[in-house]
Amino acid sequence: MAVHQRKPGNKKKTSDAKESIKDINKEKKNTITDGENKESFSSKIPWKKVATRFLLSLTMIFAVYWTSKKENYHVFASQKDKLQLTSAEVSCSVSYKKDISRFKDCIPKHCGRLVTDIVVSPEEAAHLLRLSKKGLAFGGSSGGASILDLHSGALSYDNSFINIYEKLKAHGKNNVFTQEDFKVYSNVRNKIQQIISYNFGIPISKIYLTHPTFFSEMTPRTAKTKHDEYWHVHVDKETYPSFHYTSLLYLNDYGIDFSGGRFIFVNDGKNMTVEPRAGRVSAFTSGAENPHYVERVSSGTRYALTVSFTCDPKLAIADPTIKKFQ
Repeated sequence: MAVHQRKPGNKKKTSDAKESIKDINKEKKNTITDGENKESFSSKIPWKKVATRFLLSLTMIFAVYWTSKKENYHVFASQKDKLQLTSAEVSCSVSYKKDISRFKDCIPKHCGRLVTDIVVSPEEAAHLLRLSKKGLAFGGSSGGASILDLHSGALSYDNSFINIYEKLKAHGKNNVFTQEDFKVYSNVRNKIQQIISYNFGIPISKIYLTHPTFFSEMTPRTAKTKHDEYWHVHVDKETYPSFHYTSLLYLNDYGIDFSGGRFIFVNDGKNMTVEPRAGRVSAFTSGAENPHYVERVSSGTRYALTVSFTCDPKLAIADPTIKKFQ
């Protein structure tokens, strides 16, 4: 067993002093070394790795943000799925109930929205797509959205509108539209009217085609006027007082013919998204219970037909005919 003995006092002090000097010298040496290290440290920082990690962090932040954003959307109707009939009920807004109460036989059994892919045939949708392209070829907005109204003849042209029937007559092109074009248009309108009648439980004879009813063409071009800005949230009844039931017939495909351009119902919880599909019909009550917007088209061209209905017979319009050229 080791025995520790106490050394004489003077020897201990001398030893302690020597140890202190050694510590001080060691400390100075370390300080010089640290200083040298600090000077060379900045030149040895792996800046590429730092930049890479910084970009990776930004990417992760964006991914988290985008994922959380996407979670606010519920796909009500996917482009990939062919739907028989899917619908959702929503509570009628007070203003809508007040307005439609004037037409007792036209009050829906419930407010809401529907989507179906079996009402309009692929051949009918393809025919109407050709029809819309034929007409829109004679005009076109300088911004991202163009319309063609076969009832009034309104056609987007640069930053305003012209009458397509007058233009075609002036150029001797009365054969652009055919009797078959207007027949298909009328048959499709009737089918859409029937599904609205069925889904909302109202007699088909109590809803009437109204204005505006029109083809639309949407592209990524920069908006030039307010008519080009289709992506703002709105309520149809506030924009068009004649509307009581709104429908859309999509003429080409989301994710194939264009990107963006989805139709989005705005809800307090998750928004409900309809992805356009050729021949797909989406319809809904036109009041404040169904605020919505169209997502901006980011590539390609989106084609659709808006068909609107009213309960007020005074605001009814007839189907367009070949007589528009006569």
